[in-house]
Amino acid sequence: MKVFSQFISYLLHPLFIPIGGTVAYFLITPKYTPIEIKSASVLPIFILTVIIPIVTFLILKNLGMVQSISLNSINERKYPLYIHACILLLILYKVIPNNYVSELYFYFTGLLGATIACILLLFFNFKASLHTVGVSGLLMYLLNLSIHFEINLIIAISFFILLTGSVITARLYLKAHTGIEVIMGLLIGLLSQLLTVRFWL
Repeated sequence: MKVFSQFISYLLHPLFIPIGGTVAYFLITPKYTPIEIKSASVLPIFILTVIIPIVTFLILKNLGMVQSISLNSINERKYPLYIHACILLLILYKVIPNNYVSELYFYFTGLLGATIACILLLFFNFKASLHTVGVSGLLMYLLNLSIHFEINLIIAISFFILLTGSVITARLYLKAHTGIEVIMGLLIGLLSQLLTVRFWL
């Protein structure tokens, strides 16, 4: 069980959520999207949300500001979350608008809102489960895309419901979070995407 919990925690690490939603959009959308626009979205987003955070984590670790990729303590989470919020702002201002993909734009708006919510909670000495925030946000985004494009995504949605439950179970089993931290993460993830629906659905 411990091995499975660690595996699912790495597989669905919050780092992979932005690029996961981007790829999901281009796989699901019935709109014709030129390969140039796909490349101009996927590659920069992958570099900004995966490569740069990994490099930044290594720098912060060498400086002694973080200890592990799990960011267990409240102090460890502050700088990575600040950097993540800045990266999401950069994507919203420089990457997405140039491609005129409103569904992706509001997906990243939701991700930014969730990140800001997690940052604000840190000031109250509360750490929401970032894993749960990420996977539940992606789940809600798939639901929104299914309704928006009127496409049956029941298999994908069912799979992500299972994954969301697996992540919650894994974080609790590893004692990385308490029940209330996981529940708060779930609410932040779902609501951050749900509240953007009125702007593009």
